[in-house]
Amino acid sequence: ERVESARNFANKIWNASKFVLMNLTHDEEIFNYDINKLKIEDKWILSKLNKTIREVTENINNYDLGVALQKIYDFIWDEFCDWYIEMVKPRLYDAENPTRLEAEFTLNYVLTCALKLLHPFMPFVTEEIYTKLIGAQKTIMLTDWPKAEEKFDFNVEEEQVEVLKQIITSIRNARANMNIHPAKKSQIIFVTESFDNAIKDGDAFIKKLGFGEEIVVSKVKENIPENALSVTAPGIEAYIPLAELIDKEAELARLNKEKEKTT
Repeated sequence: ERVESARNFANKIWNASKFVLMNLTHDEEIFNYDINKLKIEDKWILSKLNKTIREVTENINNYDLGVALQKIYDFIWDEFCDWYIEMVKPRLYDAENPTRLEAEFTLNYVLTCALKLLHPFMPFVTEEIYTKLIGAQKTIMLTDWPKAEEKFDFNVEEEQVEVLKQIITSIRNARANMNIHPAKKSQIIFVTESFDNAIKDGDAFIKKLGFGEEIVVSKVKENIPENALSVTAPGIEAYIPLAELIDKEAELARLNKEKEKTT
């Protein structure tokens, strides 16, 4: 089981890296990125990377190798592959997006640092991928160990995106439980006093991952449809109007059948 898990992890890294390499179109130009144009999802993953570098470095220095490897595994699989790559796709697929350069820089930088952290544990796959990245040296074995960059400590944005992830996950789970097809998009109404700028900055990935067609942000609960599905997270509520998403009669019939099975 451990070998199969490691194999799956290697496949995950390989496929994610192929996607990154396919979308790096600016070559060395990415290092001229504008830090002020980083989007909230960029700041989130860069801040998460900083924490991972600091923790893994401490773990290795203390010979807690199993703990170090698990943290690298979790960062690459969960944060980078499953979340950040999906968040950044709308910008990569838009050749005219004004922040595409910053997206490419972030992908290349985070993947480079993650491979360096992983290299002592998986030397061959990491070496092969590393040599294809922008700015790579002759071999990963002679590069410096990654260091956390203070300029990438975006603690506020990191916390905000973690809350937005909770909302998105709740929306996806609720839609799945109600058998709403992913192709059916909906309006998402946010009620919050502190996340309006974060929602505006993350508009593209919220729509993509939350199956949103339109995003509305309000500070008060007004004009919320009666049949709206609601999900909450600290400091924020989200409402999804269900009128055009579900067939009420069909859904009632399905629920009644489930009820019969459990009684």
